[in-house]
Amino acid sequence: MATASAFIDIPASAEQVWQLIGGFNSLPDWLPFIPKSELSEGGRVRSLQTADGAMVVERLEAFDNAGKTYSYSILQAPFPATDYLATIRVEAQGEGARVTWSGRFAPVGVSEEEVTALFAGIYQGGLEALRANYPT
Repeated sequence: MATASAFIDIPASAEQVWQLIGGFNSLPDWLPFIPKSELSEGGRVRSLQTADGAMVVERLEAFDNAGKTYSYSILQAPFPATDYLATIRVEAQGEGARVTWSGRFAPVGVSEEEVTALFAGIYQGGLEALRANYPT
């Protein structure tokens, strides 16, 4: 299994950040490259449309509101990976919050380095977009 991880510190409380990103259907609220998200299966599956029109379908695997974390798997996506499981976590960090986005996956048709770089870039880009919601 390959893994990737990124984190960012945000000048807002963990509660404020979780309020924005903690909903499984909230990606369009903070992630510009996901303009559309629709829930199905009682809110456990989200169908995402990317900015370039691709579809990604993800399943909520674990949700802990008190712990400010959730994990999800990918059911369908144009990514060269399988057995994908990712976690988003918000933790108090001094007067602000640290958000960590991490995942594990198996490459398909590409090297482990290539798929790791792909997801590390997605996570870092997403966290930087999240950070832009909190001007200093």
